[in-house]
Amino acid sequence: MSSTNERIICVPGQVLCASSNDHVAGQGTFERMGYIYASLAGVVKVEKKLEINIVQVQSLKEQSTVPSPGDIVTARVLIVKSRQCMCEIKCIGDIALTRPFRAVLRQEDVRATEKDRVKMYESFAPGDIILARVLPIMDVHTYQLSTAENELGVVISHSEAGVPMVPISWTEMQCPVNFTKKLRKVAKVIPENIDIDMEDNTETEKKPST
Repeated sequence: MSSTNERIICVPGQVLCASSNDHVAGQGTFERMGYIYASLAGVVKVEKKLEINIVQVQSLKEQSTVPSPGDIVTARVLIVKSRQCMCEIKCIGDIALTRPFRAVLRQEDVRATEKDRVKMYESFAPGDIILARVLPIMDVHTYQLSTAENELGVVISHSEAGVPMVPISWTEMQCPVNFTKKLRKVAKVIPENIDIDMEDNTETEKKPST
């Protein structure tokens, strides 16, 4: 990664580049297992000091909006319980927040069908980054989320090896290092430049979402 005028927006947990002697983690990022990750949502900046490129993430703008019913948000899973998981909202649409909002995702709001068969521990894990829709507010202190749409669910999840897992179906993700598979409620979003087969859906090139 080098200095560029192109605006690159990232979400928490996203891999930004490989860590090296001339690429180090700065504000809004962290280094783990040879890679630099974003620790918050915002715009990627590269500041060059001497011969070192400092990779940083800066918030898109000051807090000026709050989640509203119907909004699509990016959230991080904090705690997973048997009937719900606690989250923090990091982005509203493409707007990065300077401070997160507390949210809860209940078992009955994970999927649109077979709600009584949903197991939270097989759908999410702490640290997962999810896309969700904000439900009508029932508690003034906590927002309620739903992933009961095909396009909503886990978009980023790290394996025990510390690397981002790859979705191999709409209910599983796999570690590319040790090939361990984990159950997840996967959002139907195909990462760029990754060609994978998901059940009867074969992706051989980037296609627009439908």
